[in-house]
Amino acid sequence: MRTTAVLLLSIIAITINAQAMEPIYKTVTSLFVASDNHEWQHLEAIFADEVELDYSSMNGHAAVLLSPKQITESWKSILPGFSHTHHQIGNFITEVNGNKAKASCYGTASHYLEDEGGNVWTVVGTYDFELIKLGESWRITKMKFNYKYQDGNTGLPAKVMEIQRQ
Repeated sequence: MRTTAVLLLSIIAITINAQAMEPIYKTVTSLFVASDNHEWQHLEAIFADEVELDYSSMNGHAAVLLSPKQITESWKSILPGFSHTHHQIGNFITEVNGNKAKASCYGTASHYLEDEGGNVWTVVGTYDFELIKLGESWRITKMKFNYKYQDGNTGLPAKVMEIQRQ
């Protein structure tokens, strides 16, 4: 009887924990789906009013504090230049503390554009997020990319920027 009670309590605790994590996973996943689909207004709604954006491990620039609009304007300057982008994330580790949360995940971003030097540029790394709960919604306050490697045609971003300038 005691074993059954412990098992049931464990199942309940796991279920409650999973339910608490689901909205956080959904928020982070929505960020990448919205960016791939160029849903800029939806994307802006996923961010808090001010976001620390950190790609320093990839580009060497310091982290910056930006508004959601500033982030989407920057991403609009390159992402639509690719024929397709595909962000795939997984292996979430999440921690919730009241109305604040941290989430990390693996990430692979594939960028496709026909080019004689190769059609795909792939970037692989991990992401660290910080989120805050505002009302019933989780909003991203920090997004840090931890670069591991890139593969394929690393000249595609420059080609896209050139196309975007024309």
